[in-house]
Amino acid sequence: QVQLVESGGGLVQAGGSLRLSCAASGSIFRIGDMYWYRQAPGKQRELVAQITIGGNTNYADSVKGRFTISRDNTKKAVYLQMGGLRPEDTAVYSCAADIRPFITTQITTYWGQGTQVTVSS
Repeated sequence: QVQLVESGGGLVQAGGSLRLSCAASGSIFRIGDMYWYRQAPGKQRELVAQITIGGNTNYADSVKGRFTISRDNTKKAVYLQMGGLRPEDTAVYSCAADIRPFITTQITTYWGQGTQVTVSS
């Protein structure tokens, strides 16, 4: 069974930094693109950042220059370094990954459970 587990959320003051981590476990043959999404109360979930297996990245305009996504393929992990945090960054942050388990040739997007990030003004 494939699982993604996030860590690193919390409460931080505006202007501060946080680093989110997400580790995949289970019977994994290959991990493709990895993602960080967020959902604020009353808003739709939005893609924050994406990183390909080769390390190419893509960011939402609202976080460009402040957030950095990275991955460690040997650890099956993805990270989100967040700086210059603003109150509007407050949301539940979830990681996701396109994973092919050993037991199938199908690639499925798996999701973590989410971690709360709260930025106080």
